[in-house]
Amino acid sequence: MRLAGRERLGFYPLPIPEAERMRKFLAFPDKQCCALDPCVGDGAAFAEIASDKNVQRCGVELDAGRAEQARTSGIEVIHGNCFDVQCPVESFSLIYLNPPYDFEIGEEKSQRMEKLFLEHVRRWLIRGGILVFVVPAKRIADCAALLSRDFRDARVYRLTETESARYKQVVLLGVRRTRQERDRLPDSEIIQAQLWLSSLERKLEELPPLPSEPDHLVRRAAERTRAFGSPRASLGPDRSPTPEIVGLSPSISRSFRATGRRDWPPTNASARGHVGLLCTAGMLNGIFGDGEMRHIAHWQSIKLVDRSEEEEDGKTIIREKERFSNELTLVFCTGEITSLK
Repeated sequence: MRLAGRERLGFYPLPIPEAERMRKFLAFPDKQCCALDPCVGDGAAFAEIASDKNVQRCGVELDAGRAEQARTSGIEVIHGNCFDVQCPVESFSLIYLNPPYDFEIGEEKSQRMEKLFLEHVRRWLIRGGILVFVVPAKRIADCAALLSRDFRDARVYRLTETESARYKQVVLLGVRRTRQERDRLPDSEIIQAQLWLSSLERKLEELPPLPSEPDHLVRRAAERTRAFGSPRASLGPDRSPTPEIVGLSPSISRSFRATGRRDWPPTNASARGHVGLLCTAGMLNGIFGDGEMRHIAHWQSIKLVDRSEEEEDGKTIIREKERFSNELTLVFCTGEITSLK
């Protein structure tokens, strides 16, 4: 990405006329559902795409000023990095993804941000949920393997507004496959879809432009609606003077308030990812506070099991997923014992 683009944090908003055309392709249910934009920017495009009375709109934005703008559009916004946000899997009926067009530079290899964002957020989309994916045509090839395996009924349109044409943008509309659909998918169909997606850059002018009137409707499957869960709880409207770090799990955020340590966690970006390791390694254990608030703090890692039920072909399928979390135990001088997870 050029220097000017980095100064804007990769913010190249979708023209509103394109968003208006995309909205016409989407059929929302009569009951409440949730939609997400993990790179919400000022929220204008997302507010149009997910404009329905039954849609709870949620977003993530790295820039503080744009995050505030998005909130004025009725979007529940987390100010932070999408890759630091915690969210239960299969929480959203729709994800609109227009990620930064850039490379992530790593120690071993560099990867396209478009692919990294898609890999990260697609697990938050319900089975049968809708993906609206806006990228330059040549970047579809980077995501072709994942798209061909995890999404069905994919249609790709060329965007024609001046700014969209400048970046040779396309939009892919697809529906996330159920596990059963994916298991039954023949390899030949995956390969065929992957080859087609990889060829779109060369066939850009042959792609149909996104029409003003839809040639089909994209509907999401029925599901149990979930709230925005952990991210909203961890990054609420609290503006207390205790140091806040965007992206820490709710347990760690609450626990630092409870311990009263205002010199931790460190506020520079390079140290944020190590705070959880320091906690569970016992390096933040000890005696803190004064008077009746004086206490002993002890951290440990714990394993939790999330249980969910799904209806497939008239059968109830029970699934269990294991995950690890952090637990903080506080023993106060008054004899009170509190555990935070």
